[in-house]
Amino acid sequence: MPVTIDEIVERLGGAEAAARLTGVGTEAVRKWRQAHAIPSRHWPAVIAATGISLGELSGAPAPTAPAREPEERGGPPLGATGVLVLADGSVFWGRGFGAHTTSAVVGEVCFNTGMSGYQETLTDPSYAGQIITFTFPHIGNVGANPEDLEATNIAARALVVQQDVTEPSNWRSHQHLDAWLRSRGIAGIAGVDTRQLTIHIRDGGPPTGVLSFPADGRFDLAALRAAAEAWPGLEGMDLAKEVSCTQSYEWDETEWSFPAGTGRQTAPRHHVVAIDYGAKRNILRCLASAGCRVTVLPATATSEDILRHQPDGVFLSNGPGDPAATAQYAVPAIRGVLDAKLPLFGICLGHQLLALALGGETYKLDRGHRGANQPVKELATGKVEITSQNHGFAVDGKTLPEGVEVTHVSLFDGSNEGLRCTGRPVFSVQYHPEASPGPADSHHLFRRFVALMDEHNG
Repeated sequence: MPVTIDEIVERLGGAEAAARLTGVGTEAVRKWRQAHAIPSRHWPAVIAATGISLGELSGAPAPTAPAREPEERGGPPLGATGVLVLADGSVFWGRGFGAHTTSAVVGEVCFNTGMSGYQETLTDPSYAGQIITFTFPHIGNVGANPEDLEATNIAARALVVQQDVTEPSNWRSHQHLDAWLRSRGIAGIAGVDTRQLTIHIRDGGPPTGVLSFPADGRFDLAALRAAAEAWPGLEGMDLAKEVSCTQSYEWDETEWSFPAGTGRQTAPRHHVVAIDYGAKRNILRCLASAGCRVTVLPATATSEDILRHQPDGVFLSNGPGDPAATAQYAVPAIRGVLDAKLPLFGICLGHQLLALALGGETYKLDRGHRGANQPVKELATGKVEITSQNHGFAVDGKTLPEGVEVTHVSLFDGSNEGLRCTGRPVFSVQYHPEASPGPADSHHLFRRFVALMDEHNG
């Protein structure tokens, strides 16, 4: 006679302990009790945690052999339908969701510490070439909607989460996260010990990995590891061209606010040319909300292309990849803008490219900064802002020439977070003042940029 669901949860030590020991969410445990049944996909974890036989769990005779070859005999663990294989040979099994993979999905494995905004994170073009591990366990609980897209396509290559994606519970939800990912051909795996993976990344730096979620459930771990080992990594890789727009366009949409949603800028005071190295939409919304008419140009735009629009100021956007690689075509254009003495504001990759154009140097961080809880100190005032960040490269503040000063530093590792040119209307920050997701501590930087254009035009 099978044991009851309540008896199983009690054996596991209660709902919270049951969720932790079996690698599912507390919402899944609640649904077990509500339905008086445990879905078969959760049986392996429950059996391993309680020692209950399959016959007791299901009420059916226990099979004489497992449906799938156990891990110790060369196959995946029971219930595993997806895997993340790192170049160092580490293997993380899980349950696949989203789109099935038809070939190796390879990228740099990083972690993001944000507790909200997974949709904005996945569509942030700065994540091109990366597989995101979310440290917050509840991913998918607010679904997906068309207003929170930071770009048309998902930039990240795949995602790794701890708990199974649940049904969305949010009034703005239009689509289940799983369906949204499937519609865009992106795979993910759940049930991974993301704490262990995060510690692995923290201690050894972001590794190359391959995520596999095949429709036939077959895994060739040796081939997956070989694919991870063969990938060259982000250093030296120019990804801005891959995520940038291919032709110019105008932008006038303003920031989202309750209950109206987004609006339109109908009375702009300034004209800004934004160079798209992988620009997030909320950056453009912030510029529009600050009183700007925005013309967006591709990453490869020359200084002549930029100045032809007769802008009041120029904005250098965020973006993915190695700034030293993107600099081959971006630095000459930025130097042309500097020579024209226009107000200039850069963030993230734009900050790094500005530093290179001024004569500084960049380097790859041992561990990148990714999340919405990064403390940054402004040196002039001592003020600390909690910022949203996403970068794996940084500016070497010691290499900045005379006339360029460091304005902000990270309170995590002391790395450079901002610069300005003395006596010139030029500044930049490493972090994301537009947030999305994240705190709004740094929105004032858009107003600072507008003030520079006011002064320049006055």
